[in-house]
Amino acid sequence: MTALNDLTISDARDGLRRGDFTALDLTNACLTAIEGAGALNAFVHPTPEVARDRAAKADARIRAGEAPAMCGIPIGIKDLFCTEGVPSQAASRILQGFRPPYESTVSARLRDAGAVMLGKLNMDEFAMGSSNETSTYGPVVNPWKIDDRQLTPGGSSGGSAAAVAANLCLGATGTDTGGSIRQPAAFTGTVGLKPTYGRCSRWGIVAFASSLDQAGPMTRTVRDTAIMLGAMAGHDPRDSTSADLEVPDFEAALTGDIRGKRIGLPKEYRMDGMPAEIEALWSRGADWLRAAGAEIVEISLPHTHYALPAYYVIAPAEASSNLARYDGVRYGYRAQLAQGDGITEMYEKTRAEGFGAEVQRRVMVGTYVLSAGFYDAYYNRARKVRTLIKRDFDLAFEAGVDAILTPATPSAAFGLGEMADADPVQMYLNDVFTVPVNLAGLPGIALPAGLDAQGLPLGLQLIGRPWEEAPLLALADVLEQAAGFVSRPAKWW
Repeated sequence: MTALNDLTISDARDGLRRGDFTALDLTNACLTAIEGAGALNAFVHPTPEVARDRAAKADARIRAGEAPAMCGIPIGIKDLFCTEGVPSQAASRILQGFRPPYESTVSARLRDAGAVMLGKLNMDEFAMGSSNETSTYGPVVNPWKIDDRQLTPGGSSGGSAAAVAANLCLGATGTDTGGSIRQPAAFTGTVGLKPTYGRCSRWGIVAFASSLDQAGPMTRTVRDTAIMLGAMAGHDPRDSTSADLEVPDFEAALTGDIRGKRIGLPKEYRMDGMPAEIEALWSRGADWLRAAGAEIVEISLPHTHYALPAYYVIAPAEASSNLARYDGVRYGYRAQLAQGDGITEMYEKTRAEGFGAEVQRRVMVGTYVLSAGFYDAYYNRARKVRTLIKRDFDLAFEAGVDAILTPATPSAAFGLGEMADADPVQMYLNDVFTVPVNLAGLPGIALPAGLDAQGLPLGLQLIGRPWEEAPLLALADVLEQAAGFVSRPAKWW
C-alpha cells in the first residue's frame, strides 16, 4: 500500500476529494517523514503546528466543496520566501532571528489556495551556489546515494529538491536565478519549472539578482508542476515586474498531443568534453518527441558561449546592490563590538561575520564591476551580451521553433565537498545549460529522463516561448511519459 506522503499532488488531490483520507492524515504522514529524515538536512524550520492548523482548515473547505486544486496538499517553502511569524533567513547568519511581519505573495497565494506549509527548506546562502554547501545550516544531502558517498542535491534550491525526492512533502517552492530550480531537479530525479520572468511575483522573496530571480514549483511529476504553478502565478501590483496576464489552466493543457510542434536542438550546446551519456540522453529525448509527432530541427544560438561570463557579471552586480541593506542595524545578526568601535566598525564586522565566503566573493565581484572605471568594461558589456543572447532565442522562435530541447546539467550529482574547495569557476560551470534561460527571461523546465552508469538521475531541459508555460508543460508531459522515469532513491536516511 502506498504511504500517503508518497502520493503525487494530483493523486492526493483526487483522494482528498473522494474522502479516502483527510488533509490532516496527509500532513501527519509528511511530518512523520520529516522527523525521520534529519540526515538529509532539508527542513531547517519545521512548522508542525501551523501545518496541522492549515490541514484542519483545508479539510473543512473540502467538506464544503469549496476546495481549489492545492487545498490540503502539504508543501515545503524555500527559506528565501518571507513567511509571516516564521524564521526566514535565506540560509544566512546575517538574517539570524528574522521573523517577517508579512507573507510573500507566492506563499500567500499557496496558503490562500489551501496548501499546507510544513516548514522552511534549506538552500544555498542568499541563493548563491550550485551545491547547497554555502548554507549557514550546513549542506543538504541528496537522497540518492552511491555506496557511502554523500552527494549534493544541487543548488540553490537543494532543500526543496531533496525534500520532494525523499517524499517529505508533495511539492515545494524554489527560486531560479541561474538554474537554481532546474539543476537541483535534474540532480534528484524531480521536476522543476522556472516560469517566464514576471509570471510569479517576487514580492516578499529575499532578493539575489532582481532582473533574474523567478519563483517556481518543484514536484515529482509534470502534472503536479502544472497544478502548483496555477496556484503560485498571477499579477501582483506590489511587484513592478509582475505581468498583468491571465493565468491559464496549465493542467488542462496536458492533452498528450504535440503533433506538428517544432523542437530546436541548439548546436552550441554540444560542448567539448560533454559526457557520452548526457549526449545519448539528449538524442533519446529528441527521438521520443519525434515519435510523438514533433519535428526536430537543428538551430543556432551563437552567443551561448558568452552566457556564463555575462551572468557572473550581472548577477553579482545586482547582488552587491541588494545585499547592501544588511548592516546589523534594524534586524538580523549584529557583531559584538569592542570598546571604542563606531558605526563603521559595526557595519564592517557584522557583514564580515554575517555573510559566508561565497556571498562575500560575489558581493566583492559585483562591487568591482560597478565601480568607476570598470562599469563600462564589465557591467555594460555584459548587459549588451545579455541582449544578444535574448535576440538569439527570439530569432529561433520567430523562425517557427515552438520549444528548445537541451540537457539540464553537464553531469549527474557530484559528491559533497568535491568542488567546494576547488576553483569556484568549476562550480559555476554547473549552470552552463540553465543560465541562458534566465538572461533571456524565458520559461524552462527540467525533468528526469534516465539514469547514468552509476544509477544516478539525469535530466533534460525544455525551453519555451515567453508566457507559454502551458504549451511547454504539454511538451514536458509527453517527454515524461516517453521517458517512463519511475526510479526513486532507496531509503537510507
